[in-house]
Amino acid sequence: MPIQLAGGCLQGEQCGRGGGSDSAAQFEEQMLPHLDAAYNLARWLMRNEEDAEDVVQESFMRAFRFFRSFRGGNARAWLLRIVRNTSYAWLEQDRRMEGTEFDDEVCGPDGNTVDPEEALLRSEGGRLLRQALEKLAMDYREVLILREIEGMSYKEISDVIGVPVGTVMSRLSRARLGLRRALHDQISGRSE
Repeated sequence: MPIQLAGGCLQGEQCGRGGGSDSAAQFEEQMLPHLDAAYNLARWLMRNEEDAEDVVQESFMRAFRFFRSFRGGNARAWLLRIVRNTSYAWLEQDRRMEGTEFDDEVCGPDGNTVDPEEALLRSEGGRLLRQALEKLAMDYREVLILREIEGMSYKEISDVIGVPVGTVMSRLSRARLGLRRALHDQISGRSE
């Protein structure tokens, strides 16, 4: 996934308000290792690879712009919170602008993707899993993705979505139950 930030300003050029090569180098060091996690979360929230790329690019630009306010700690959680908030903003904007729903048959994943997660989701069992995940409410889907696919701790998820750890645990439990039910309904519907 090629993402170019602010015309290459991460290559040591002067960027934005007062940002120099030192802040660009620090940003690269702390944030770029989490690019794949950012894209993965955006892809699941947006349900569209092109929109996910746009969201990640905008998120990284926002993160760079506000990098001076980052006070250390968990860079991954800080960045994924920005990705989450940007995704929600994009979805809200799309909801206001368009009355049409996402059609997975028309706007499905790119056929050239070869990462293992996507390969699983394209298999028959993976197709069922993907459909079941997409039936979950966004609140449940995001905690499930962050925990099971991104491997984040409850505390990290709490930091990303801005709710207490107990709420994360509750949503995760409900998400798993909802996923089991959706898979069961799909399987029993197919066998009849």
